[in-house]
Amino acid sequence: MLEIISQQTRQLEAFRADVALGLSQDRKRLPSRWLYDNRGCEIFEEITRLEEYYPTRTETAILRGNAREIADFCGEKAVLLEYGAGAGIKTEIVIDALDRPKLYVPIDIAGEFLDETVVRMRERFPELQTLPVVADFTQEFEIPRGVPAAPRSAFFPGSTMGNLDAHECKRFLRQVRRHVGSRGTAVIGVDLKKDLATLLPAYDDREGVTAAFNLNMLTRINRELDGDFSVERFAHEARWSEAESAVEMHLVSLRDQLVTVGGQRFAFRAGETIHTESSRKYDVRSFMEVVEEGRWRVSAVWSDADRRFAVFGLDATW
Repeated sequence: MLEIISQQTRQLEAFRADVALGLSQDRKRLPSRWLYDNRGCEIFEEITRLEEYYPTRTETAILRGNAREIADFCGEKAVLLEYGAGAGIKTEIVIDALDRPKLYVPIDIAGEFLDETVVRMRERFPELQTLPVVADFTQEFEIPRGVPAAPRSAFFPGSTMGNLDAHECKRFLRQVRRHVGSRGTAVIGVDLKKDLATLLPAYDDREGVTAAFNLNMLTRINRELDGDFSVERFAHEARWSEAESAVEMHLVSLRDQLVTVGGQRFAFRAGETIHTESSRKYDVRSFMEVVEEGRWRVSAVWSDADRRFAVFGLDATW
């Protein structure tokens, strides 16, 4: 219990520091990981069911169509480490196909939401041991002692890799390699480059669910950091950055205003934004280059017929 309280305290202080720093910048920005409190996770699950949001259904179809090959790639009696587990819906496809999996380790920053996922997974796979880890996978953390050393396979679906910049991506891949060891593998989902008519609606849907997801960041700041954001004075906006090959999510101030967070005041001009997320898009070659810098090699690529999305099978190197 003390460890859980300590973890929660560290997360709150990290959140406070990121908000204070991010809102002090000339170009205000907040790390996308703070979008995923319990309510944020719930809203994101709604997003995955939207007509405009193609990544989830496309990746799900890829996993289902290639489940046996992916299971063979992970190997028998695998220990499956899932980063940013969320609801773990797509994970069920992989676990179903695995040959006598030894252990499932879901890792997520949202503890209460992770608890719900664990309950469901234990009901769905009663013979599979599940060991949840509450952690921010973008930061350094350790896999608990007692988790078998091999064979370990990392699972990172959902195109979350695109939320990481080049430095974060390299650091994450190196940490995953450390977690799985020199004989480990990884299965990673990546959203591929495509036309803007398909990309932008996926991040700015007609029903406003993505807008609610983005604006929930301000609600969380108010609740956890004693903020006084008037949420209705901000609007969600999705835009394309050619330089970053990414869809960016922003919160746009609708007027000149002052906001206080934890006693610190921040000024906003009308039209000024808070950059809350970048979702980078790759092609197969550019992602392979990223992978090699993180000490992995691409051994398999599974994709849909339209090349909208790809699932990469990676082997740890040297």
